[in-house]
Amino acid sequence: MSSDDGSDGGRVALITGTNRGSGLAIAEELRGRGFRVFSLNRSLAGADWLGERRCDVSRPAEIRRAVAGVLAEAGRLDVCVSNAVDRVLDPIADLREADWERLVAINLSAGFHLLQAVLPALRARRGIFVAMGSHAGTRYFEGGAAYSATKAGLKALVETLLLEERRNGVRACLVSPGAIANLDGDDDPYKMSTRSVARCVGSIVDSWPTDLVVGEIEVRPAELATPPIIGIDRLLHV
Repeated sequence: MSSDDGSDGGRVALITGTNRGSGLAIAEELRGRGFRVFSLNRSLAGADWLGERRCDVSRPAEIRRAVAGVLAEAGRLDVCVSNAVDRVLDPIADLREADWERLVAINLSAGFHLLQAVLPALRARRGIFVAMGSHAGTRYFEGGAAYSATKAGLKALVETLLLEERRNGVRACLVSPGAIANLDGDDDPYKMSTRSVARCVGSIVDSWPTDLVVGEIEVRPAELATPPIIGIDRLLHV
């Protein structure tokens, strides 16, 4: 196990969207497991150990530039977690074109551009790429057209990556959570904590045998809400 700051040349993880919520929890979890953590954030959290690079992941050139900087400093990459996300919940009739395009750029296209930028480094380390999906990618709801469509596309991207890159030693996993208490002060008993989701990701990248691949894993809250519910709250029922 390497030291927290990676000064011994230990394992390196790159995570997008770590300034709060589950992204920050994943970064903390991997740091606790001995990874040197680097982050790509549009808004910086300000913690030195996060190894932050300012990056708007909706802009491919910024992703490429930020990843190049991380690789130049770290010299290797063992884990990449595509976590940055945006969400707009409007009916199709009311959904603004700009919102649709932004969600596609952040939730789906950013994962593709990130993957292309880190793939050579992951091949070199026989590393793992983890994308944070959602139950919304397979369980649709009113107002969720943009969010669900991007999460469904992410599932296809990760599965294709697995088929193409397994021969090169690169593993891929889509983590598809149900409802997460991502906002400060959210103590809804029907949602998972960010810490619990982070522990799941940490186990996948650090503890699971390297001679197997889990292409997708679903995680659900232990408590089940009582119907009837519509809209995104349907995800509290699976």
